[in-house]
Amino acid sequence: MKPILVTGATGFVGWHVARKLIEQGAWIRVLVRDPARLRELPEAQPVTGDLRDRASLERAVAGCSVVYHVAADYRLWTRQPDEMYRTNVDGTRSLLEAAQKARVDRLVYTSTVGCIGVPKDGLGCEETPVNLEEMTGPYKRSKFLAERVALEFAAQGFPVVIVNPTAPVGDHDFKPTPTGKVLLDFASGKMPAFMDTGLNLVDVRDVAQGHLTACDRGKVGERYILGSENLTLQGIFCALEQITGRPAPKMRIPYGVALAAGAVSTGWANVTGREPRAPLDGVRMARKKMWVSHEKAARELDYTPTPVRQALGRAVEWFQGNGYCA
Repeated sequence: MKPILVTGATGFVGWHVARKLIEQGAWIRVLVRDPARLRELPEAQPVTGDLRDRASLERAVAGCSVVYHVAADYRLWTRQPDEMYRTNVDGTRSLLEAAQKARVDRLVYTSTVGCIGVPKDGLGCEETPVNLEEMTGPYKRSKFLAERVALEFAAQGFPVVIVNPTAPVGDHDFKPTPTGKVLLDFASGKMPAFMDTGLNLVDVRDVAQGHLTACDRGKVGERYILGSENLTLQGIFCALEQITGRPAPKMRIPYGVALAAGAVSTGWANVTGREPRAPLDGVRMARKKMWVSHEKAARELDYTPTPVRQALGRAVEWFQGNGYCA
C-alpha cells in the first residue's frame, strides 16, 4: 500500500480529510510546517515542509499514490498579500509539478465556493460564468488563480479533480476559520447585530467525505460544489439561539454602515498589524448571498450531505470544550 499525502492537516478541512482517510485504513502522510501543530492525528506520518519550498514538496509526494491538496492561506485580511499569492497560487503549481513528476495517480484540489459564479437571482453552480474581476480581495483572487492552475494541469492530462466546499462548520476548527469565528463570536455573546446576507453551510465531515468520493468517482478536470443548506445569516443566528440559549441579535446593519466600519477596522489593522474585527473584504463579500447548488456532486458523486444543525451544535460544543469561549 502506498501512502496518501494530505496538505493542510493542521487546519479545519484538512484535519477532517486526514481523519476520514485514517478511519478507512489508509496510510497517511501529512505535509506540515511545524509538526508540533499536528493534533489528534497520531496515525499520520508528518513530513516537514512548506508550499513555498519546492524541494520539501518533492520529498512529501515521493512514492504517494494520491494527493489531497487542502492547504491554503485562508484569511480575509493580510498586510502581505504577495505572501498569500505565493502560497495559494505558486505553491499549488509547485505541488502539482512535484506530483506530476512523482507520477501520482490522482490529485484532489480543494478550491472554494468563492470561485463559483452566483447570479443575481437563483443559485450558482459549477457552470455559472465568473471571472477574476468578480473576486473580492487577495484570498478569493489567489484561490481563483490557483484553480486555473489546477485546470491547466488537468487539460494537459494530469488526473486532477477539483472540489469547491461552501462554508464548513463543525468540530476541530482550530484557528478558527472566518465562518467558525462568526459561530464563536455568537457563542461568546459578541454578536450584537447582523447583515442581510446569506451563506451555504455544510457539515465539515460531509466535506471530508466528499473529497474521498471525488477522488474515487470524480471526472478529471471537473469541479464539484460540496455544500448543503442555503441560509440567511439571520437564520443561522436563530438556529444558534436554539442551540446555545443566547438570544439572536435583532438589529440589522445597513450595508453602507458595515462598509464604513470595515474600512475603519481594516485601516487600523494595517497600522497596528492586529487582525481587524470586521475585515473590509469580508464586508464586501457579504453584500452577495453566496447561495449555490450541489446538484452536480449529488448526481455524479452520490454526494448526500446531512442537515447542518448537528454540525452547528458540534462546533459550539467543541469551542466551549476547548477553551475558545469565555
